[in-house]
Amino acid sequence: MPTSHLCVVIVGGLHADARQAAVARLLADVPDSVALHHDLTTAAAGTVVRTIRDATGIVSAGEAPLVNDCACCALREDLVPELLRLADAGLTRLAVVELWDSVEPKAMAEVVVAGGLRLTSVITAVDPALLLPYLANGDDLAEVGLAAAATDRRTVADTFARQLEYAPVLAVASSEQADDEDRALLAQLHPTARRVPIDALDVTDGEARGTDWFAPTRPPATGWTPPGWEADPIHTTNAAPPRGGGSPDVATSGAGGIDGAGTAADAGAGADDPGADPAEAGAGGAEPRSGRTGSALVDAAFAGFDVEAAAAAQHPACALLPAEADEAGVGTLVWHRRRPFHPERLYAALEDLTCAAARSRGRFWLADRPDTLLHWDAAGGALCVESAGPWLASLPDAAWDMVPPVRRAAAALDWHPEHGDCCQHLVFTSPGLDREGLELLLESCLLTDAEYAAGPAAWKRLPPAFDSLLEV
Repeated sequence: MPTSHLCVVIVGGLHADARQAAVARLLADVPDSVALHHDLTTAAAGTVVRTIRDATGIVSAGEAPLVNDCACCALREDLVPELLRLADAGLTRLAVVELWDSVEPKAMAEVVVAGGLRLTSVITAVDPALLLPYLANGDDLAEVGLAAAATDRRTVADTFARQLEYAPVLAVASSEQADDEDRALLAQLHPTARRVPIDALDVTDGEARGTDWFAPTRPPATGWTPPGWEADPIHTTNAAPPRGGGSPDVATSGAGGIDGAGTAADAGAGADDPGADPAEAGAGGAEPRSGRTGSALVDAAFAGFDVEAAAAAQHPACALLPAEADEAGVGTLVWHRRRPFHPERLYAALEDLTCAAARSRGRFWLADRPDTLLHWDAAGGALCVESAGPWLASLPDAAWDMVPPVRRAAAALDWHPEHGDCCQHLVFTSPGLDREGLELLLESCLLTDAEYAAGPAAWKRLPPAFDSLLEV
């Protein structure tokens, strides 16, 4: 259990301008906050550049050497020690880990939690106008200069999809180019996410006091204190003064307070404008706003995060997949069947199915592999198919005790008296979705009545069309 008062929030996403605006907003609204960023652009030269900045600019910079020729490995090795150093110094309320463009939040969240730190949120920043262009981009990350290692074979589309779907909070940039279709697509791709406008200032002093995020050890002082931070100043004998001078005992040191008073006057032009756009401030930081206690983004940054629940929500056996929807020209089709696919007919239809939607995912069942749960993951015109282990129905009773409770619960909700949890559960989301055509194509890939009646022993003798995809 973390003992430090330091809170950590991860902010990532391929939409760099939106990500930088979200980080700038947090730095401006949370006193004594800093952002850590590892720039992997220089990885080809053998190093990763680490910067730490606050709302006023760069505080420190350094280099982390590559580990096993992998920039992401260097990030993992360097991140936790830096966060622990900040925690030990006792001057930082919130550490914002701004991920480099193609770094995915899941691995970093697990690293932070394993390091004994308090992770209070994972946020992906999104520009709605760029949703479809990124989901449709099948380029390899290496082709666009965003690969995290020489062996990185991910694409822009699948990387962005995972960034989007893992985070429980989406920081949404204001975009004049975004329309109702873009917003409907965002809502349908991740319907359970909390979508927070980066600019929104809708957390008042009373609302913040009434939110029990982490229950501070002492009652709040007269001004709102971010959750997880004691209301009284922290006394640190070995700590250096805050950046810009002053005493380490002053809780409001740094650039700008939550309420915009006092330090806001010293922050420069724009501090008195409550409607200033944080994106205009660039990566260096947005000017602190006045007239409000906090922002909706700050509220979301301290909402809490369960790394195990987040991982379970992405596992194909118990993923929280989108529901049926149809709005503003964007549709989501949920296709659920009990009969297995014929491997050859499904394989022949893969290209048409993959291109039928901007995003599709789920789990499926092949007749020649009746015991194997298969994962479907498609974006950008490319499909990834992989084994996700056995269906629970294929396991002996004694093995069930070793299965996580969330997996058993998901199977129980979907249990069939004959097939157990074996099923087809695929979800397709896209503007202009051809529901009827897609359903007809999927139905044509299932076993016919005669094939189904032949039984599992006959199914296993069907041609193994997916061996090449599954590397068997």
